[in-house]
Amino acid sequence: MNDLAQICSQISEMYGTSSRRQSWPLWKTVLIFLGVVAILGVTIGLLVHFLAVGRVYYYQGDFRISGVIYNESCENAASQNSTDLSKDIETKMLYTFHNSSIYKEYVNSEVIKLLPSANGSSVQLQLTFKFPPAKRDLMRTKIKAILRKMLEDNMTFWNAVPDSIKLTEISKANYEMLTNNCCGRRLANNIIAGNKIVNGQKAPEGAWPWQASLRWRGSHTCGASLIGRRWLLSAAHCFAAKNNSADWTVSFGTTLNKPYMTRKVQNIIFHENYSSPAVVNDIALVQLAEEVSFTKYVRRICLPEAQMELPENASVVVTGWGVLYMNGPHPVVLQEAFLKIIDNENCNAPHALSNLVTDEMLCAGFMSGEADACQNDSGGPLAYPDSRNIWHLVGIVSWGDGCGKKNKPGVYTRVTSYRDWITSKTGL
Repeated sequence: MNDLAQICSQISEMYGTSSRRQSWPLWKTVLIFLGVVAILGVTIGLLVHFLAVGRVYYYQGDFRISGVIYNESCENAASQNSTDLSKDIETKMLYTFHNSSIYKEYVNSEVIKLLPSANGSSVQLQLTFKFPPAKRDLMRTKIKAILRKMLEDNMTFWNAVPDSIKLTEISKANYEMLTNNCCGRRLANNIIAGNKIVNGQKAPEGAWPWQASLRWRGSHTCGASLIGRRWLLSAAHCFAAKNNSADWTVSFGTTLNKPYMTRKVQNIIFHENYSSPAVVNDIALVQLAEEVSFTKYVRRICLPEAQMELPENASVVVTGWGVLYMNGPHPVVLQEAFLKIIDNENCNAPHALSNLVTDEMLCAGFMSGEADACQNDSGGPLAYPDSRNIWHLVGIVSWGDGCGKKNKPGVYTRVTSYRDWITSKTGL
C-alpha cells in the first residue's frame, strides 16, 4: 500500500507540474498586446502619411509652337524675343495654376528651353507640386489638363499646339541637374538684401552661386564670377603684382572657411590694354586647372549680350567678402547689397568723380553713400536680373574713392563693352 501511495503521489506531482507549465503568464499577454498596438500604430501612421502628408513631385513638360523657330537653351543668355516669350508663358502658367482647383498643390513652374522642332519650336517646362502620394495619378491628369487648357486659351498669342502637350514625372536629381546647367539661376529666389556690404547683410546659402573667392597663397584677395565650367571673370588689377597662376586657388561657397569646392588656377589672362594708373580695361579671365561640377550651390552667371543697356536707377546687386568698412575686418560669410545704376554723366559731375569714369565703366550705388563695395571686393560681380529673375553679369568691382562716401559711388568694369573680348578668349 505504501508503494502504491508513493506512486500516486509521484503521478499527482508530475501532472501538477505539467499543468503549471501550460498556464499563460500575464507578462506575455501584456507584451503581445503592446506589440500589436505598436504594429497598428505604425500601420495607421504610414496610411495617414500616404493619404494626407504631401511630398514634392517634379515634372518636365513639353509642347510645340508652330511657325516660329527659337534656339535658346538656358545655358546661355537668351535673346530679347525668347525672353519675352518665356516670361509670358511663365506668367500665364503662374496665373493659371493659382486660379485652378490645385492651387494649393502648386509650387513653381518655369521655361527651361526653346528649341527648333518640326515646323516650329519645342518649349520645355519644369514644374513642381506638393501633394500626398495617394493623389499621384489624379494630380498628373489634372496638371496636364490645366496646361492643355492654358495652351488653348493662348493659341493666337503663341501659336501653341495644345495636342502636343506632354508631361513626364522626373526625379529630384534630374530636375536639379537641368536647373544646375542653367546660367543665372539662384537656389534662393526670394531674398531681400541688406543696404550695404559695409556693415551689410549675410547672404543665404545658394543666393549667389557664381560668386568665387580668389585666394593668393591661401588668403582671400579678390572676388570673381563663374561664367563657365573652367572660366571666371575678375579684375585685372587683382593680379597686377601677383600674376603667377601657381600662387592662386579659387574656392566656391558662401562661407570662406568652409568652401563647397576648391580649384587650382591654370592660367590668368589680362586685357592687353590694361593700364593701372587710371584703372583702364580692368578685366581679366581666370582659367581653372579642372572643370567645376555645377550644383545647386555652385552655378554660373549669364554673360550679357553686347547690346544690353542698363537704364539709370536699374536695381543691381554686388556681393563679396571685402572689408566691412575701410581698413576694417573681413567677414567670414558672403555679404550682399542692392544698389542702383547711376548714369555716367551724373557720376562724372565735378562734385562726384570728375570725368574719371569712361564709357567702358559704369557706376552703381547711391550718391548719398549708403551702399558700396569695399577693399577685397575687387573682381566680384555686379549682377542684374532680367524680367524672369535670371541674373546677368553686368559689372566687375573695379575702383572707388573710399567706401560708401557721399557723392563717390563705386565704379565697375562694364562687361557689355568686353563681350567680344571674352568670347575671343574663351569661346563663351
